[in-house]
Amino acid sequence: MKRNTLFLAFLLLHIFALASFGQQRLFVVGGGSRPVDGMKKFVEWSGGPNAKLLMITWASGVPEESFEALKKGFGQFPHKSLEHAAMRPLDAEKRAKFVEQLKSATGVFFSGGDQNRIMDVLADEELLKLIREKYVKGTPFGGTSAGAAVISDPMMTGDADLKIIDGSKVGVRKGLGLLPNVIFDQHFLVRQRHNRLLGLVMQNPKMLGIGIDEDTAVLVEDNRKLTVVGATKVLFVHSTRSNKEFAMAILGPNETFDLKKRKP
Repeated sequence: MKRNTLFLAFLLLHIFALASFGQQRLFVVGGGSRPVDGMKKFVEWSGGPNAKLLMITWASGVPEESFEALKKGFGQFPHKSLEHAAMRPLDAEKRAKFVEQLKSATGVFFSGGDQNRIMDVLADEELLKLIREKYVKGTPFGGTSAGAAVISDPMMTGDADLKIIDGSKVGVRKGLGLLPNVIFDQHFLVRQRHNRLLGLVMQNPKMLGIGIDEDTAVLVEDNRKLTVVGATKVLFVHSTRSNKEFAMAILGPNETFDLKKRKP
């Protein structure tokens, strides 16, 4: 009887743990135009007509303009509300407002700009923890340009010598780390950022590098199934043996990639 009781208690704890975690989903844009199909899917993931969307423009030097652009893009799809997150710097009042906005949001999206500004705000470890927990429990997250870079951990700061392949010359700092063992790069083909992504993967052999071009995005489900949407290409690169041999794939719209198996 005692053994059965222990087993039942363990089973209930397991079920509760599963119920506490939702399906993780990401919409990561390489900059430029946000693919319409991707925005539509993000709003659907967030609840469709019941979606409560939160736009975070901390990265932007012109946050009001950035918000209006995001509002115009995402607002074309049925939703319940679309809010502008409290703007940095966060004093006590704005911080409290942001926490309430985050708690009620069913979808969270980061604008472009300078990703360092985002992580400067999230030097507040409690806020960073709330964001990570929100994602793990199933709230879809997304970002464009700087908002794409910040999803990684380590996160590229933007500092790099693009003429060499040397990961030690690429600036990095702590990011959100929503997708384990993945480094996102953005504006990838247009700005010829191949060297810095390859250098970082060489520096971090366990990481998968994903370079997303402008006007292009990836949709990620359950931290595994990735689908390309938009106009051009996405490059995937990872080490197959230490930091001497690499596997690479280049995918276009509607093509998929298995992040766990690291292959199309």
